[in-house]
Amino acid sequence: MKNFNDENFLLQTPAAERLYHEHAAKLPIIDYHCHLSPEYVASDHRFENLSKLWLEGDHYKWRAMRTNGVEERYITGDASDWEKFEKWAETVPYTMRNPLYHWTHLELKTAFGVDTLLSPSTAREIYDHCSALLQTPEFHARGLMRHYDVEVVCTTDDPIDSLEHHLKVAQEDFGTRMLPTWRPDKAMAVEDPAAFRTYVDRLGEVAGVEISRFEDVIEALRIRHKFFEKAGCRLSDHGIGGFYAEDYTSAEIERIFARVYGGRQLTPEEISKFKSAMMYEFAIMDWETGWTQQFHYGTLRNNNTRMFRAIGPDTGFDSIGDFTVGEQMSKFFDRLDASDHLTRTIIYNLNPRDNYLVGTMIGNFQDGRYGPGKIQFGSGWWFLDQKDGMEQQMNSLSTLGLLSRFVGMLTDSRSFVSYPRHEYFRRTLCNLIGTDIEQGLLPASEIDFIGREIVEAVCYYNARNFFKF
Repeated sequence: MKNFNDENFLLQTPAAERLYHEHAAKLPIIDYHCHLSPEYVASDHRFENLSKLWLEGDHYKWRAMRTNGVEERYITGDASDWEKFEKWAETVPYTMRNPLYHWTHLELKTAFGVDTLLSPSTAREIYDHCSALLQTPEFHARGLMRHYDVEVVCTTDDPIDSLEHHLKVAQEDFGTRMLPTWRPDKAMAVEDPAAFRTYVDRLGEVAGVEISRFEDVIEALRIRHKFFEKAGCRLSDHGIGGFYAEDYTSAEIERIFARVYGGRQLTPEEISKFKSAMMYEFAIMDWETGWTQQFHYGTLRNNNTRMFRAIGPDTGFDSIGDFTVGEQMSKFFDRLDASDHLTRTIIYNLNPRDNYLVGTMIGNFQDGRYGPGKIQFGSGWWFLDQKDGMEQQMNSLSTLGLLSRFVGMLTDSRSFVSYPRHEYFRRTLCNLIGTDIEQGLLPASEIDFIGREIVEAVCYYNARNFFKF
C-alpha cells in the first residue's frame, strides 16, 4: 500500500518515479495563463491570513462547500475569515476523490511544509501556523512565486487596462517575469447594448479615438494591441461559448454596430455575424505581431440566476456546455489559413466529448514554417484540470497528434499557491508514460531520451520555445 502525498505521490511504477525525480521535478515553471492580480505582484501583497490567500475567489472550493451543505454566509457572505476556514476544514474530509483533496494537501505541504491532513480537529493549528508564515516576506506574493521557481507568469488583462503594474514589475526584476495577456471579450459582448456602449466609449477614451463606426472600434483596439505589445505581451486569450465564422460584409457589420451602439437589441444572427467579424480582426492583429492566440470554449455560464443576481459572475455557478462547434471551428481557422494569416494557436475545450474533435482539428492547420506544434490542443481546462481530465487530454493528443510537442500545463488560477497544479500535471504525465514503459508499450532502453526529449520538453522547454520567452 502506497502512502498518501509522499515523494512518489501519483507515481505508480519505478519508471514513472525515475522520469519525475530525474527530469520533471527540477524544472522551473512557466505559467502562461493565469488570473493572478497584477497589483498583488507589483505591491508584493501580504495576505492577512490563510482564508484571504486560499478561499477568496476560489469557486472550486465554494462549489464543494455548497454541496457539503455549508450556508452561503460562510462562503461569500459576512462570516469571519476564521469561520469560513473552519467550514472549509469541515468540508475537506468529504472531498476525497475530488481533486480538491489532492490540491489542498499538496498546497499545504509544498507551500507551508504541513503534512497533517486538514480536518476540523487540525483546522486551528494549521490556520494559525500558515497565517503566521504569511506575515513574513518569504510568504508574500513575490516570495511565494520565488518559492515555486516561477520563471514567467502571464496574467489576463482587458484592452483598456493601464498595465501599470506590469510596467512597474518589469523595472524591478525579482526573478519572475510578469507579462500581460490580451483578453478582449468585452469588445464583442453585444448581448447587452448598454454595457457594450459603456465599454466601447471607455475604450475610445483610453485609445484616444472618437468612436462612431465599427472601423473606429478596430482602430482603438489596434492602438491598445500595440500598447500591450510594447509591454511584453505575447499571447491573446478569448473566452467563447463556441467559434464564430459566419459570412458577412463590411457594410453589414457597420449596420449591426450602429444598431447595438445606438442601444438596440441584436438578433441572434446579427450577434453571430458581429462576433465573427471581431474574432477575425483579433486574429489578424495577433498574426501581425506574432502572438499566440488562445481559445477557451465550451462554458455554460451563470446557470443560477438567483445567485448571479445576488453575488455576480465567476462565483461557482458555471458548467460544461454542450455545443456543436466543429464546422464553425474549421471554417474560422481555414478562413485565416487561406490568406496565410493564421498565427500560433492553442485550443482548450471544456467538454471532454470534444477531445477527439480538437485532436484531429489541430492536425489540419499545422505548418512547419512555424516550428513544431503551431496549433496546440490545450491542457485539461477548468473542470478537466484534474488527473482524469489531464490523462484523457494527453491520451487523445498522443493518439491523434504528438504529445512530445505539447506546451504543457498552466494554473488558470487566481491563487498564489496554485503552482502545485504544475507538479500534479508533471506527476500525472510521468505516471502515464512510465506505465507505458513498464507495460512494454514504450522501450525501456529509451527512458533517458523519453525523460529528456519528451518529459522535460512538455514540462518546460516546449513552452519556453513556443512563446519565445
